Amino acid sequence: MQAVLMAGGKGTRLRPYTDILPKPLVPIGEISILELVLRQLKHFGFERALISVGHKAELIMAVIGDGRRFGLEVSYHHEDQPLGTVGALAFLDGLDESFLVMNGDICTNLDFSRLLRAHVDSGAIATVGTYARTERIELGVLEVGPDNHVVGFTEKPTYDFLVSMGVNALRRDVLTLIPRGEFFGMDDLMLKMLAERVDVRSWRFDGLWHDIGRPDDYLRMLADFEKRPHAYLPEGA
Repeated sequence: MQAVLMAGGKGTRLRPYTDILPKPLVPIGEISILELVLRQLKHFGFERALISVGHKAELIMAVIGDGRRFGLEVSYHHEDQPLGTVGALAFLDGLDESFLVMNGDICTNLDFSRLLRAHVDSGAIATVGTYARTERIELGVLEVGPDNHVVGFTEKPTYDFLVSMGVNALRRDVLTLIPRGEFFGMDDLMLKMLAERVDVRSWRFDGLWHDIGRPDDYLRMLADFEKRPHAYLPEGA
């Protein structure tokens, strides 16, 4: 099994932690986020990982190396310019018929192999790992009708969503939808796939997941990892 890790971004929202280190190398306990992901991939049966690097690429490549210490074959693609969360895929050769593509800065205990197998079995062109989130709006929300008449009001409502985890399984032929050399995110690809009416599936995950976007997200993840590290790194991983 093959995974592509997107690790080329600057992580500006996570400053000051990313002032020196690239976001995938921000520490979790005694290892970095990226090292955690690679150890998990090996544990779940992956053999190869291709890391797309850009910002501070030399640091990532120096820390991770060829992947042998993780039991993986690790190779790299260097983005000459920022290409978004999937733009680099248009330049990659040798991808499997179906492969995993994920952000290199998420913290989860998802069994990545289950997602990839479910994707292959479904025959879909893309399968999106999804997670249930509830968001509370800390304000009164108005429902306004024609002529500015207020027709409804809810104080501090909560909304339930299924959100993208940043972990996806793709078929290789999806690359025909990604423009070469342009900034192109997973959001752009999703909208294009929907416009083209290709088969896109959701694969819901109910375990542990942290999107490390901002400093408060990072601190919550650190607290959770410190409390139950073996939930993220099973015995032998």
